[in-house]
Amino acid sequence: LLYEKADGVATLTLNRPESFNSFNSQMAGELHAAWTEIKADPEVVCVVVTGAGPKAFCTGMDVTEMAGSDTEARANDTYEQSPFTKLTAIHNRCWKPVITAVNGMCVGGGLHFVADADLILAAEHATFFDTHVKVGLVAGLEPVGLARRMPLEAVMRMALLGGSERLGAEEAEALGLVGEVLPADQLLPRAQELAAKIAQHSPTALARTKQAIWESLDTGLVPGLQRAWEIIGEHGSHPDMQEGATAFVEKRKPRWAGFAD
Repeated sequence: LLYEKADGVATLTLNRPESFNSFNSQMAGELHAAWTEIKADPEVVCVVVTGAGPKAFCTGMDVTEMAGSDTEARANDTYEQSPFTKLTAIHNRCWKPVITAVNGMCVGGGLHFVADADLILAAEHATFFDTHVKVGLVAGLEPVGLARRMPLEAVMRMALLGGSERLGAEEAEALGLVGEVLPADQLLPRAQELAAKIAQHSPTALARTKQAIWESLDTGLVPGLQRAWEIIGEHGSHPDMQEGATAFVEKRKPRWAGFAD
């Protein structure tokens, strides 16, 4: 995993291009460590996640490692114990905004990074598919996440076809899975542009806004609105509330406090 930070934006690059950026135990641990660091770092406001190389964003769990491991022992792991359930910001309860830039194939476990992103950009050649059932595995976690952001039939089609048909970038955009489709050479610059715009705003207001929205998906409308009201109340005593109004009146750039969780 490559981790860079500049001007309030952290960039995480899945860096195993020779293995199509599949994640092994080492990368899973590095991702968990990175999200833990990002949560605690008040200098990071927004995060961009992408993959190395031109072919793949992420093709999921490294099948080579899985074939040589004790799958029965791994199957007995609880959700909390598994190293592969701490890959994304949502997995780690990190409320800083995340932009996922899909630079190629996004397969199986790679779909976690799409399901849990706040904004999603895709290169024109990007494809999305799920091969779990093809290799005898349950397509469970990723489709459950995807079903919260795209039509159920499209999720079922991806999960049950096992990769025999692939979702192209433009079709993914039409289904609402992707927000923008761009030429490959414009993908990361556009992601960084959006991240820089987001990073101009109150870090705490951004994180609490994201938290209110994502937590509402776990509960339903009325409990979600009640929880959002609580979060708004918690924010009422934060200095950014006064700073935002003061900066607007004084016609200057706000001096936001950093956010760390």
